[in-house]
Amino acid sequence: MKEQRQNRIKEIIESKDIETQDELLEELKKEGFKITQATISRDMREMKLTKVLGESGKQKYAMLKNFDTGVEQKYKKVLSAGIVSIDHSDNLIVIKTVSGMAMAVAAALDNMDIPGLMGCIAGDDTIFAAVRNKDFCKQIINGIDKLASDE
Repeated sequence: MKEQRQNRIKEIIESKDIETQDELLEELKKEGFKITQATISRDMREMKLTKVLGESGKQKYAMLKNFDTGVEQKYKKVLSAGIVSIDHSDNLIVIKTVSGMAMAVAAALDNMDIPGLMGCIAGDDTIFAAVRNKDFCKQIINGIDKLASDE
């Protein structure tokens, strides 16, 4: 039941702009799920849902790419060990890394499938990350900072 419910949550947030847990709870109840707010909260934590800026300019829930927790922890360690500073201009994020770490950090970011982050180009100690639009920059930087410090 849990797996079925979480799969449905993923489908809902991918097809609709869900801003609150209450909205998600109502959507699930419409489909016959008998759940509580506490269950929704646990599911959202387990699924690593995060709020992102939607196309409409409003916040919505989104899910980072689903991948093995061990791999996720390795990516977080790479971010934590490699990133020196992050800044942005318009829709471009510039990430300075420890010398020789840019490619590893860029690969980690690309594989984490961060909403709004289109892709990275890495040199030796600098990464240029293209962002869908400038409104995503601060949100993505905050997300990267959180991932890098969340060990």
